[in-house]
Parts: sequence; structure tokens; C-alpha cells
Amino acid sequence: MQTIKEAAAEFLAKRRIAVTGVSRNPESHGSNFVYKRFRDRGYEVFAVNPNADEVEGDVCYHDLKSIPEGVEAVVIGTRPELAEGTIRECAELGIQHVWMHRGPGAGSVSPSAAALGRDQGITVIDGGCPLMFGPTADFGHRCMRPILKLTGAVPRRVD
Repeated sequence: MQTIKEAAAEFLAKRRIAVTGVSRNPESHGSNFVYKRFRDRGYEVFAVNPNADEVEGDVCYHDLKSIPEGVEAVVIGTRPELAEGTIRECAELGIQHVWMHRGPGAGSVSPSAAALGRDQGITVIDGGCPLMFGPTADFGHRCMRPILKLTGAVPRRVD
């Protein structure tokens, strides 16, 4: 078991990261913000949305298996009921690091999907936002982290 800081550092050390749930309507979707932050911080980041061919001016992939040369990690930014399908795809592709995004609301966290991932040997961060940690962090997200930890939206430990 790792602390959230350790798990976040391990996740953010990966350079090829997919973000699911990136929308064609960027003004209304947090996944787009995460996607752009990774892109702006020099990550090789890939947008995933089965209903889009382009988002944020970049190619958008319909699923993880369509990404050329694969990825090392995935941020799930879809509705929780879609997370299990993404976890299954990660397991099939050998992706070992998944972050289920969650801010103040329910976010993308699915307890059953997290359990499935862990059963498959995947490190699953089930809550919080990668923008709260390390090289992707900003002042606002760092300020939210302790508050969301108190509410349980950011896990203290990661299996």
C-alpha cells in the first residue's frame, strides 16, 4: 500500500498518458482541462472519446487500443458506470496505472471498477485529480487537496 503522494508521483512519472472522456465541448468538461494541462506540461497525452475524431485541436482516439504504441497510464474522466469497461481495456492492454478522477462531486470513481483493476494487478488511484500533485499541480488544485482529503474525495492510501 502506498500513500496518495507516492502513488501520484509514480503515476505522474509516466510520460504517455491517455485521458478518457475528453469532450468536443471543452468549456463544460473537466477532462479537457486535465488533458490540456498534461499537454502543456510536456506529456505525450492522448484524448479518448468514442464519439469524437478531434478535440482541443488534436486527434481523438475512440478507445485505448487505437492509440499508436499504447500508453503507460490512463486518467478516467468519464461517468463512473463507464469506468469498468476502461479498466477491462487497461487490463487487456497491460496498462498498470489508472487514475479515476474525482473532485468535489462523484467524479469518475467506481468502487467495483477499482476493485476489478486491483484484482488485475493495476494500481488504481480512486479519487482526487492528478492536477493536485507534482509537475501538473497548480495553486488552486493544491489548496483543494487537503479539503478533499478530509471529505474522502482524495484517498489517503492507494492499494
